Amino acid sequence: MTDPERDNSSLALERLRAMLRDIPATGDNRLPTERQLAGSLRISRRSVRRALEVLEAEGLVWRRQGAGTFAGPRPDTLSGSPALEANFSEIMEVRLRLEPQLAQLAALRASAADIARMEDALTRLEDTHDADGRELWDSAFHREIARAAGNRFFLMIFDSMDRARHDDAWRALRERARSRANLAQTTRQHRALLAAIAAHDPVRAGEAMRAHLMTLHDSILRLTSLEELEDAS
Repeated sequence: MTDPERDNSSLALERLRAMLRDIPATGDNRLPTERQLAGSLRISRRSVRRALEVLEAEGLVWRRQGAGTFAGPRPDTLSGSPALEANFSEIMEVRLRLEPQLAQLAALRASAADIARMEDALTRLEDTHDADGRELWDSAFHREIARAAGNRFFLMIFDSMDRARHDDAWRALRERARSRANLAQTTRQHRALLAAIAAHDPVRAGEAMRAHLMTLHDSILRLTSLEELEDAS
């Protein structure tokens, strides 16, 4: 696969967000075609399409068959910077200190619409069977929680941290850490987390998020430790 065609939906999503921020509130809000976006972003059309699905689910773009994709909410409804080099320990330190607090705030502040978006992202994650899609929708689910926390500055910090998903080495490490058992456990943990937020139980939501992140932390730590032992032998 050549560089312009590589699958990286998380990176496509970040770049499309930056593009949307530059579109003025008035004037032509039609986005380029998927083919044009893929060419300008140097990412596969499949990744662009998936990123647009996330933006549409968030109400930031809308699409009409035969007409294209448009910035902003659908008319008939009411409704950046490069990634740092991924460092497992630094990423998890931030996630473990930030995301349980975001989950608590989301449990206090999430609206019915917020919870519906979380449910949609989680369902799409559970229905996805390839690494790129899992990375994309896992990010989308966690970002919906961050957005429901209702603090723009926390959301900016989350987005900065989440750019680690662009790093191919980090993506590969997370995928190697996934096993069938871990995927089933992750699904249960995500569901428990969503249930706690939907029940507006901040204590349970914070604990559920921390347990989920510790599972990921321990899984990747075991993997990297084994790889270091193999390299030393």
